[in-house]
Amino acid sequence: MEKNMFGFSDRLKDLRDKAGITQSELARRLSLTRAGVNAWEMGLSAPSTPLIVELAELFHVTTDYLLGLETDMIIRTDGLNDKEIAAVMGVVDCFLANKKTP
Repeated sequence: MEKNMFGFSDRLKDLRDKAGITQSELARRLSLTRAGVNAWEMGLSAPSTPLIVELAELFHVTTDYLLGLETDMIIRTDGLNDKEIAAVMGVVDCFLANKKTP
């Protein structure tokens, strides 16, 4: 259980940083205090199940990824139209092609 908690705190901070959201902004979006978000990122406490679901939706990842139960990040495209999904896939393909090039 502690391993998953550690995975959660690291993943939350990483996702928040990549989204360019401060702890205060995330707390505001969730109607919480910044101290509460900080406690999650420090591994001192954990959010409730409904908040874990809300965080996963906010960052477009699965709850399993957020909790450290899976290692692959899945990009959720629900709410996007076909053109937007194609654009996302184009960007992903570009990065994958660059990784294969020595």
